[in-house]
Amino acid sequence: MIYVINELYIICILIYLKTTTEVYLPTIVDLSDRQFIGTYRLNKILVRELLDILTPFMVSSVTNAGLSIQRKLLTALRFFASGSYQQDIGENRGSAVSQPSVSRCITEVVNAFNRPEILNKYIHFPSSLGELNDVRLGFYEKFGIPGVIGVIDGTHIAIVPPKSEDIIYPEHVYINRKGYHSINTQLICDSNMKILNVCAKFPGSTHDSHIWRVSPVLGLLKHLHSIGHSSYFLLGDSGYGLRPWLLTPLTEYQPNTPEARYNTWLCRARSLIERCNGVLKMRFRCLLKHRVLHYAPEKASSIINACTVLHNICIGNNLPIIDNDGEFEENDYGILNNTAINEPNATRANTELIAGKRMQQQIINSYFK
Repeated sequence: MIYVINELYIICILIYLKTTTEVYLPTIVDLSDRQFIGTYRLNKILVRELLDILTPFMVSSVTNAGLSIQRKLLTALRFFASGSYQQDIGENRGSAVSQPSVSRCITEVVNAFNRPEILNKYIHFPSSLGELNDVRLGFYEKFGIPGVIGVIDGTHIAIVPPKSEDIIYPEHVYINRKGYHSINTQLICDSNMKILNVCAKFPGSTHDSHIWRVSPVLGLLKHLHSIGHSSYFLLGDSGYGLRPWLLTPLTEYQPNTPEARYNTWLCRARSLIERCNGVLKMRFRCLLKHRVLHYAPEKASSIINACTVLHNICIGNNLPIIDNDGEFEENDYGILNNTAINEPNATRANTELIAGKRMQQQIINSYFK
């Protein structure tokens, strides 16, 4: 009799441990449209469309006990939205998914999103004059100055401390100026906060200007200007070097002058990238500082890319931000104020800086006098 009781006790303990490590996810039919967007950030139609797009790059279950591709996608979407494995324990509206299975689902879905066929479909900088003109028109209609084709800034995504023995990027280089480990992620967005370019592969200590110097977008803009298409430029903060293809604020100016009006205009237009960053992280809370991505830097970078793809899908379909978790109190979105770059004086024949100053003054004279 004692042995039977002990055996039952052990079975109960095992059942308890199993249920406390499972994540319960609502299915598509369980939730209203609003609840579904609040849980997964996409609506039901978009999830079905995304299933068709991702299925060729994912593994179908060969047994009834395995997870379907739909279940894998919903599991990953829920993680992106909440940033927590524990968020949904006890919400038994769908089939249970163990935490190890959640991790495998995230890996498979993230890898699918990072396929060039997917990533380049949803995130790409304009590569033709027609595309550039469409983006430029969007900025002109909102801010009244022709030429702007994007706003740029870096944002920090918190990660757990990586391995210290990495030869190229040891642990300490991931510590940013605020003292936490992060990936410094460069974003460029258009006038509708659609992300045109993302670079999520540099450690937190990397300066924004360095990430920009090695960006393929810089090469594209230099080429455009070299062949006479000089009416295309980005807007950035003073952490970037002033160039004819990247305008920055003036650091010295008098109130109520054309220079002051130029600065006001530039800062108002540039605030788009800060709003874009905030919307991205409010939707996909796994990117928030206090959530912290518990993955190696390479995996964290892939998750960031996946979230930017989903962000663009949401922007393109005008989806509202609905949060079922009631956690929109976070206001640290990982943008660190850049210190101004000490550039060589114009008299030292920095031709790009001279050309940038000329472009800046031309815009001031044309639109702010």
